[in-house]
Amino acid sequence: MPTALLLIDVQQSFVSRPYWNAAEVPPFLARCNALVAGCIAQGVPVVRILHSDGPRQADNPFAPESGLVRPLEGLAPFIAAAEFEKHRHSALVGTGLPVWLRQQGMRRLIVAGIRTEQCCETTTRHASDEGYEVDFVLEATLTFDMRTPAGGVLTAAQIRERTATVLADRFATLTTVEQALQRAT
Repeated sequence: MPTALLLIDVQQSFVSRPYWNAAEVPPFLARCNALVAGCIAQGVPVVRILHSDGPRQADNPFAPESGLVRPLEGLAPFIAAAEFEKHRHSALVGTGLPVWLRQQGMRRLIVAGIRTEQCCETTTRHASDEGYEVDFVLEATLTFDMRTPAGGVLTAAQIRERTATVLADRFATLTTVEQALQRAT
């Protein structure tokens, strides 16, 4: 089945956020790099998606003017089959991605990137609703602790578990890197 990897928002912008947790980054990057390398080795196109929004000024880390809307340091360099800049949570809104996917005949998408519960989950749900079969590679997603409206804290691990729970067997197949690569052949 024609498959593409969507590598969502793995970008330097997040390093400037107060919630950035550098301790979580090495295992995430190791899994992302393995996924990208495996896809490239198998001829699976890798699509780079970067997020930009907010005021277009240098002090906004998500504005191109900041110089931070670029791949995250530590992500192995690769030549993307396509690149898109998005301004919404779903990579399928306001970008050329839907047209590119149709032109390429894609039917399965592998999703990885930053933030697990935001852009990765939103894109996964949207893609599923559009009829794509989606493999969600939880270990190749990254998120951060969040404060709840009641003042508590959800850890990154709890957020990943919640995302896995709501996506599994509804919107996506949860996979490891190795399972996603095996399913892509």
